[in-house]
Amino acid sequence: MSKTAAAAESHHVSRDLKNVNILGIILISIFALICVLPFYLIIIASFTSETFMIRNGYPLWLDLKNATLEAYKLCLKNPGAILRAYAVTGSATAVGTALAVFMATMTGYVLSRKDFQWRNGFSFFFFFTTLFNGGLVPWYLLCVRYLHFKNSFLALILPLMFSVWNMIIAKSFMAGIPQSISESAMIDGANDMRIFLSLILPLSKPLIATLGLFSALAYWNDWYNCMLFISNDSMFTLQYYLQRMLGSAEAMRIVAEKSGMALTSIPLESMQMAMTVIATGPIVLLYPFVQRYFVKGLTIGAVKG
Repeated sequence: MSKTAAAAESHHVSRDLKNVNILGIILISIFALICVLPFYLIIIASFTSETFMIRNGYPLWLDLKNATLEAYKLCLKNPGAILRAYAVTGSATAVGTALAVFMATMTGYVLSRKDFQWRNGFSFFFFFTTLFNGGLVPWYLLCVRYLHFKNSFLALILPLMFSVWNMIIAKSFMAGIPQSISESAMIDGANDMRIFLSLILPLSKPLIATLGLFSALAYWNDWYNCMLFISNDSMFTLQYYLQRMLGSAEAMRIVAEKSGMALTSIPLESMQMAMTVIATGPIVLLYPFVQRYFVKGLTIGAVKG
């Protein structure tokens, strides 16, 4: 092939690659816009008056004439309770995420070891628990009567501490770490825990970031366990506290409508949007710090699995 033909072919390939990149950027931009648009509408609706939304629906742009902070004033009417709920949720998220990531990575490391002869049996046992369970009533009785979860901080931590899905991702990821690293450390006299803490975990930063984000989302958004086990107001999580507030406001409106009273001072729609912003704001700000590890850890776990 002549130099001219090679140069022409190279130019043709680079032009095709450029067109593919441009098309990919356009498609990704459209997809990103579709993902961001709902949250944008939630923010705009949280600052819009209730009467305007009932009459015109959710606005695409904020109309200053119909802008109001009434929804946020109602949600933050008791700032002490909000801050307390934030503290409870933040504490449960921090402690629970650390324990959940440690449990998942440690279990995944053990099950990925080829010298562990029972790894397939334990893997099947963990997977089997995702297909069948004992039911809500036996689980509730176990947690309340024997584990004493009632009004206990453990009720917000332990039920979500171990995730089989996270364990499978950890196992798949760590199966790609060369076993020669562990063998060389054993020759030098390191035990299994030292190998795991000093060698395996530093090599698993993408995995830790991925599992950390999954676990943090689960703990931050959890309200179900709080509803089941917590009756003390000072221990309510943020999600459950906001859900109770919205339920009380909706109940007041229903009672007013049935009694023939016109109760329009409670902006339920705007309150829902404001509560969403209050509850999801901190966890959204966490994502940029783990983004570079998140995609890598998730894709490696998927490919290895």
